Amino acid sequence: MSLPRLRPLPALRRAAARPGLDVPFLAVLLALLCCGLLMLYSAGYAVALYRRGDAYTYIRPQLLFAALGVLAMYAASLVDYHIWHRLAWPVLGVSLVLLVLVLFMPEYNGCKRWIVLPGLGTLQPSEIAKFAVVLVFAHLISLNHDRMKSFAAGVLPFALVLGAVAVLMLLEPHLSGTVLILGIGAVLMFVGGTGLKWFGLAAALGAGAIAAAVVLLPDLVPYAAGRLASWLDPFADPLGEGHQTIQSLYAIASGGLAGLGLGNSRQKYLYVPEPQNDFIFSILCEELGFAGAALVIALFLALFLRGMQLAVRARDKFGALLTVGFVTQVTLQAVLNIAVVTNTIPNTGISLPFFSSGGTSLLMLLGEMGVVLSVSRQADAR
Repeated sequence: MSLPRLRPLPALRRAAARPGLDVPFLAVLLALLCCGLLMLYSAGYAVALYRRGDAYTYIRPQLLFAALGVLAMYAASLVDYHIWHRLAWPVLGVSLVLLVLVLFMPEYNGCKRWIVLPGLGTLQPSEIAKFAVVLVFAHLISLNHDRMKSFAAGVLPFALVLGAVAVLMLLEPHLSGTVLILGIGAVLMFVGGTGLKWFGLAAALGAGAIAAAVVLLPDLVPYAAGRLASWLDPFADPLGEGHQTIQSLYAIASGGLAGLGLGNSRQKYLYVPEPQNDFIFSILCEELGFAGAALVIALFLALFLRGMQLAVRARDKFGALLTVGFVTQVTLQAVLNIAVVTNTIPNTGISLPFFSSGGTSLLMLLGEMGVVLSVSRQADAR
């Protein structure tokens, strides 16, 4: 007498048939996350103890957001990424509302970048705006890919979106976020097929926009002028505008080849301002030296290269553009942050992905990486 055949449950069959996560991309991503959490605690415990009387002020919420972010990443990797076609415009609408709302929030260090959520912490709308811009651009390009050479399809809608987001972010003011979003948009337009002549026109219009900002946003002029002057000669005002840059350079130089050792930074003891945030890379250089800094840069480069491989293998143009947009965001933001702390470009106040303190940023970044993994799942299923 034969036993009846047991049929697997439908959910189990679907789980077994679902392609796995892209292991190389995931491994690099988790390595960056772990390094970031370790460096955040090391770089931030002194200033946390001084400001809040608790050495775990920055690392405790960051660990929570990292855990939530990993869960969000895994959940996003299981969802068909085509759902973002329908959600692109609603997400952009929400981000624009939040960018307006943040202008009515209290200032912090002369800027209005955070919405205070009583009992929950803060929310940074610019992080949601980055996500929204990638979604909308990927959505529009995938629908109009055969008409991207024309002005009506390949330039106008993108210029309107970028213009609205950029103006609101400049009002905060948030120069680094504006530069980053414009860079992401330009990369997606270039990859999507926008004619090169329109980039020349955009450069001319950008120069005109800067001139208009000088006239219409007078408060932005001294802010930008001060940053530019401190970049050209930080030692001209060592106790003012140049203080951050000078202390950052001291930290990087004192690290040498092998560094002072994890936890042994001297500059994090209230010399480098915001060591847990914008200038965390300078503390990394001091503690881990050139070797540690090179390893972190190599991890960001590996994430970028693997991301581009996944974009090439994507099932369709929408998936490829989502991957290019999100991976470009991480890479470009890392490049800008490292350029700032080494005084290669003016100080724009930009954070280092996966390293700097900030729950909204970490949660959004991991969620975006989940979308990239979703694209890779479907590519593997072909």
